[in-house]
Amino acid sequence: MNKSNGPATIENQTLIAVADVRASSAWYGKLLGADSLPDHPHRDVYDRITVSGRIVLQLHAWDEEDHPNLMNRDAAPVAHGVVLWFQLDDFDAAVSRARALKATFIEEPFVNPAPQHREMWLRDPDGFVVVIDSPDGEAGS
Repeated sequence: MNKSNGPATIENQTLIAVADVRASSAWYGKLLGADSLPDHPHRDVYDRITVSGRIVLQLHAWDEEDHPNLMNRDAAPVAHGVVLWFQLDDFDAAVSRARALKATFIEEPFVNPAPQHREMWLRDPDGFVVVIDSPDGEAGS
């Protein structure tokens, strides 16, 4: 319940199921320039990617802990219809990090004329589509 009588504050905390939590955590951590988190014993099953202390993505291993919808990864195509979209202030650095990761580019960096920002479309190690963009208006003329 919103106690302030003002607009509610909402933070998206997307969780995706992945084959290798540690590998995906390292991949997203590097791509997004995420905070360094201390190791913990549950990291093979679950991890959080944080930037400036805020959760931007959660990762969970397939077929662990009997969570609904995180079981039987072969039951459907990987993330069909899902795009993980991140806006970063350091777009050029993110492009460099993606190249260093040898990420699979679906679309090389380009300017999207409607929001006047730059985007790149990637595929993560599990096959999810990941878009990195710069703030709206950043690429305006």
